[in-house]
Amino acid sequence: MGNPNTGKTSLFNALTGLNQKVGNYPGITVEKKIGYCKLSDTQQAEIIDLPGAYSLNPSSEDEHVAINVLTHNSEPHYPDVVVVVCEVSNLKQNLLLFTQVKDLGLPTILVINMVDQMHKKGISIEVEKLAQALQTKVVLTSTRKGEGLAELKEAIVNYQQLSLTPCVDISRLEAMTFGTSESEQRRKQQKETILRYQFINKILKETYTVDQRKAQTLRAHLDRFLIHPFFGYVVFAAILLLIFQAVFTWSSYPMDWIENGFNVFGEWLATKLPAGALSELLIEGIIPGIAGITVFIPQIAVLFTLIALLEESGYMSRVVFLMDNVMRRFGLSGKSVVPLISGAACAVPAVMIARNIENWKERLITILVTPFMTCSARLPVYLIIINLVIPDGDFCWISYKAWTFFAMYFLGFAVALLSAFILDKVLKMHKNSSFFIAEIPDYKIPLLRNVCLTVYEKTKGFVIGAGKFILAISILLWFLGSHGVGEKYNSIETTAEQLAQTHQWTAEQKAHYIEAQSLEYSFLGYIGKGIEPVFRPLGYDWKISIGVVASFAAREVFISTLSTVYSLGKDLDTEGEEGERTILAKMRAEVRPDGTPVYTLGTGISLLLYYAFAMQCLSTVAVVRKETNSWKWTAIQWIFMTGIAYVSAMMAFFLIR
Repeated sequence: MGNPNTGKTSLFNALTGLNQKVGNYPGITVEKKIGYCKLSDTQQAEIIDLPGAYSLNPSSEDEHVAINVLTHNSEPHYPDVVVVVCEVSNLKQNLLLFTQVKDLGLPTILVINMVDQMHKKGISIEVEKLAQALQTKVVLTSTRKGEGLAELKEAIVNYQQLSLTPCVDISRLEAMTFGTSESEQRRKQQKETILRYQFINKILKETYTVDQRKAQTLRAHLDRFLIHPFFGYVVFAAILLLIFQAVFTWSSYPMDWIENGFNVFGEWLATKLPAGALSELLIEGIIPGIAGITVFIPQIAVLFTLIALLEESGYMSRVVFLMDNVMRRFGLSGKSVVPLISGAACAVPAVMIARNIENWKERLITILVTPFMTCSARLPVYLIIINLVIPDGDFCWISYKAWTFFAMYFLGFAVALLSAFILDKVLKMHKNSSFFIAEIPDYKIPLLRNVCLTVYEKTKGFVIGAGKFILAISILLWFLGSHGVGEKYNSIETTAEQLAQTHQWTAEQKAHYIEAQSLEYSFLGYIGKGIEPVFRPLGYDWKISIGVVASFAAREVFISTLSTVYSLGKDLDTEGEEGERTILAKMRAEVRPDGTPVYTLGTGISLLLYYAFAMQCLSTVAVVRKETNSWKWTAIQWIFMTGIAYVSAMMAFFLIR
């Protein structure tokens, strides 16, 4: 365990070989994580990574998780030995937690991490003298370079040799009389903290020195600019714009290769498999569904890579600090920034990270507005709609598409803040003043291994998370779209034969007519026509309506649903060229009965707004229910978000069409 941002999760990963999420801002670990480490040929240890805590006086739920493990020996994960991780340049603050843990009577090892930066920062430590003063084993480590891990394992093996003598004698404090009120207990904690810091200051004066001439680095000069109250926001906006430009520019070729690859594979499979229902299921159902989401992996991977570089460098912690003033104007604090930023990847862990917020009203508001942030599940919808309806061209060397992508991210953040402001005024709950305190870490050169692992885990999570819905929905859609009942459905081939003779159609034109009519009068067609009136005010036809309804479980299902639907019914207008077999080309070729395009600018903006605001993620609904322990707030959130989505999409369609 250790203070936030000391590298304890990185150390946990190094010992166990796991890949838990790490970050340069507090609140990443919100639950205890468990792994196993081989200490020697005959010994293996269960390693528990506890949420970060500044002291054993808990102020948030995740700190309670850590403290409950240490203070209840009936806990199933009560430790034999505790490893407290400190950061080499912040030893004074970190040692407060160490002294508290050791004084519980638990064998405690002190790990001083990030020692690879000691020379650069002008830091020197007399390790043996420090170990004697603390009466424990002190291990210097660098998880970036893998230093000190063997020594730490040896110390864990020999934990029974560690002294259990307390660091600080608080018997005088225990003898003093304190009241039972909250303020009196807080006064007792303050006096104990003062005693501990007196002890810490004394031993560090003898064992820890800093050459201030070396300590002055480039960091101070960069921070004056990057967290400036004006230029800091300008820099952040510029970085986001460049990232979004890169997403569209760098990923275009891989996307084309993937989509063309699926097309070729589907055609090859059609020639090898015997005709029948199974072949149709694979070629018209499963493959188009999987292709519809897989094609966006390059863009999502590029985005995750660039964001991971910012996190690894230490820049994102500056963004957290920068946003504190903005948050306060909308009824939140800087503590809400971490959940909101995390929501840009996935709302599920972001909602869980809100446990760090002590004030219930602020925590509830953060949980309710976090799903407005643009998560990875929205990206496929945004990317294909932007490519579909936003024209080519650029403004200030940034493409219109990148500007639109930036606008969608900004819109999600802006609506989250506006909703927080409204909820802060409407919710009649007592709210204590909250303060945001965060450490700003040093800038670091991102480790390629960490960046690659982060991108791999996030991309894998996106694909698996989407895939479990896509496979089931693709099979269901294929069945509904390939079967039907009634006179119109049963007479399609007879009608096609008559029309072919009248209009002298080719065999291919006749086949296309049968496919299109079979879809329209199938079970899926009737379902789509049935729900179309609900979404018609938004500019959606029955095929888009099916995609919207199918994606209530997960947003990313929208594209795979349309990919499957359009593969079932091939219109006459989509025959021919190689490029016209792509999902984008099929969407461009879609027309209404009056001959006008389905995907106009109005329809596209309507879809963007609907998916920006609608609550379409069952996993998020489940975690909100768990974190609020209330179906009431879960229902309010769903109705609020979906209502905003419907109204804004309808207004956009009527104004732009």
